[in-house]
Amino acid sequence: MATAGLYRRVLPSPPAIDLASSEGKKLFIEAIHNGTMEVFFKLISYFQTQSEPAYCGLASLSMVLNALAIDPGRTWKGPWRWFDESMLDCCGSLEKVKDKGISFGKVVCLAHCAGANVKAFRANQSTVDEFRKYVMSCSTSDDCHIISSYHREAFNQTGNGHFSPIGGYHAGKDMALILDVARFKYPPHWVPLTLLWKAMDTVDKATGLHRGFMLVSRQQRASSLLYTLSCKNESWIGTAKYLMDDVPVLLSLYNVKDIKHVISTVFKSLPSDFVEFIKWVAEDCRQEEGGQVVSQEEKERAAIKVEVLKQVQETGLYKHVMEILSSEKSSCQIKQNIGVRDSLPHIASSVCCQGARFLTGNLADRFCCRETGVRCYTASGDKPVTVVSGTVVNGTGEQGVDMLLPLSHKEPSCCSAGSWSYSGMHPASIDILTALLLALPPQTWMGITDNKILQDMSSLVSTERLPPLLQEEILHLRSQLTYFQEVQ
Repeated sequence: MATAGLYRRVLPSPPAIDLASSEGKKLFIEAIHNGTMEVFFKLISYFQTQSEPAYCGLASLSMVLNALAIDPGRTWKGPWRWFDESMLDCCGSLEKVKDKGISFGKVVCLAHCAGANVKAFRANQSTVDEFRKYVMSCSTSDDCHIISSYHREAFNQTGNGHFSPIGGYHAGKDMALILDVARFKYPPHWVPLTLLWKAMDTVDKATGLHRGFMLVSRQQRASSLLYTLSCKNESWIGTAKYLMDDVPVLLSLYNVKDIKHVISTVFKSLPSDFVEFIKWVAEDCRQEEGGQVVSQEEKERAAIKVEVLKQVQETGLYKHVMEILSSEKSSCQIKQNIGVRDSLPHIASSVCCQGARFLTGNLADRFCCRETGVRCYTASGDKPVTVVSGTVVNGTGEQGVDMLLPLSHKEPSCCSAGSWSYSGMHPASIDILTALLLALPPQTWMGITDNKILQDMSSLVSTERLPPLLQEEILHLRSQLTYFQEVQ
């Protein structure tokens, strides 16, 4: 009786050579002796099979992120923080990826959102010699990994566009080892590097852009603590274009009279979906039996977030933004544009529902927040940590979710039952808009014609005198913004 479905494929050889074959093993041993297999061991420790036929990009990236020991900052299952394909959704819907796959630019975006350092090269903007140089460099190290985006046809394999990490290099034969994440289809295999380049030097019909390769490594500095940019909503393209291209033009067209006029000009024309572009980072965790337990590590992270938030609010720019948003004349239009939702109950219910999707793995489900509460936790003289607890429900059950907030307190009454005493120290619209202005590139303001106003504005947004923690936060946001402009 015939069995439905497919069980693997025969690897076309040549041009590929199965790693487990006698010839493949010989190449492997020779490459080890030549020092170009260092990258292999970390990658093989986290080698995974893509969980969906179109998840090759997500599987390749989660494998590389785990090999680099990058902390996702949120739980995967139980108490464990770990990258999984289901967590790589900051640049688009997983359902959409499952249905249509993912583009080269989106995988690069995901790597950046996950906190990695990424350098992307499309084949039409690079050369085979440059590619070989990076393959050799990364193969002799375990702190840099290459993900290749290529078309299978060049290797006489079935299928079309595909992603997989490169797990080593044989210099004598000029061959690269592909750790194919579609392990249900093909095993790891060696391919001629020039042929791999040919496979990358193809056009993705879905985007009209060339495929290529990306170098993924750890950030030298900590990734964003409070804020991050998101390209999950398709409106990010328009928002990035507005901030990077249109704002300088607007400032050159308007005869701005003072700092307030400069800032108002930026805010009043913000795209309506701006609220989906810049997000503040909340830390969700599943409520376990036995009640809430906040670890020392979580307390330390929360304390750092509070400090960064205070530093934002101590900048001179913050005071100008607060005055504008407090102005009855201008605040209505601006707040309508940016979709202000600053009440703690709204934030709590929104983020707890998002957290439930992450924690249950049901990213497509809709959750409703049934109840929320605020509690403070202290231990042995530590600063209090604020936890917003919520119970969210969907059609099949309920989930308790806790969210750590960088919240400062007027007095310790927040631990009282039913109390909502807080001083607005969670990241609100004023904080986010201040951080955004600080993150804009210095050349943004060069269109201001009045030299005095230009000097004053440049001084307000300068990162040179910012405290180290806030400076790192702003520079991270700026690098994200610059990158988003490049991958549009």
